Amino acid sequence: VTFGEIMLRLSPPGFERFLQTPQFVATFGGSEANVAVTLASFGLPASFVTVLPGQNPIADAAIGELRRQGVDTSRIVRGTGRVGIYFLEAGANQRPTKVVYDRGQSAIALAKPGDIDWARVFEDAGWFHISGITPAISGSAADLALESVRQARKKGLTVSCDLNYRKNLWQWGKPAAEVMRELVKYVDVLIANEEHVQIMLGIQADGDAHSGAFDRARYEKLTGKVLEEYPNLKAIAATLRESKSSSHNGFSACLIDRHGFLMSRHYDITHIVERVSGGDSFAGGLIYGFLELPTHQEALEFAVAACCLKHSVPGEFNRLTVDEVNALLKS
Repeated sequence: VTFGEIMLRLSPPGFERFLQTPQFVATFGGSEANVAVTLASFGLPASFVTVLPGQNPIADAAIGELRRQGVDTSRIVRGTGRVGIYFLEAGANQRPTKVVYDRGQSAIALAKPGDIDWARVFEDAGWFHISGITPAISGSAADLALESVRQARKKGLTVSCDLNYRKNLWQWGKPAAEVMRELVKYVDVLIANEEHVQIMLGIQADGDAHSGAFDRARYEKLTGKVLEEYPNLKAIAATLRESKSSSHNGFSACLIDRHGFLMSRHYDITHIVERVSGGDSFAGGLIYGFLELPTHQEALEFAVAACCLKHSVPGEFNRLTVDEVNALLKS
């Protein structure tokens, strides 16, 4: 089960600027919805939970699109408010991607604890995934996110969280660290990068988080501090992205569990088609690996390969199969 906001995404065609031509390509996306689609594409039963406005054809279309991707939508709650929107201008070469949010007063932003029947949502479930984007939407959404992880832990589910810091969303009052430090107390598997650990958890490491250079000793020290502070955590997966340009990235990841430090192979990703939601494909791949593969090293390699391949697919949804990911792993 994944929980978050699904939004209408409006993008100019190709790599055009906003309104360079008077049209937008309309699709849907959202971090936790993307993870659910990734898991469904890998053949696992996946359910996405959110709050959407009732009697709204755009909300109906979002649900229909999730169903087409094989995601269970039967646990989605219909409420008041609107469907959130965001505008995406794809970057290319040295021009960065640009995002404009229009998600105030969305149904999930207005939702509050008690609006979702978690006992029903978690029936027959074994894993729950959320990201740091959901509590960033509003104060009541943060309360609902905290309720979700508490109930998941109470039901005995494995809980994963991608920290996913979004500076433009944390505007409703509390700082991100105050909220996320409490939420992570109920998490088993944490996904993050070095910068987000420092911002969202307030845990620092020596060195420059923006340098783009991998320093194993610094990462071991940083993640060791996180594991020490949060004894509930079983593992931390840290993604390592080298942004050489909008069209050329390097990508790898490391995973630290209670037994040691694991490092993945490195991919040089050139001619990027779409970078958005690559991290969601990583998260979905990691969950798949933890559930289906015999070792954490294999789970890490699968997640990194899934993320790498997602850069070749336009749109937010992962449309890759396990066989295709394995083909890359075997090279």
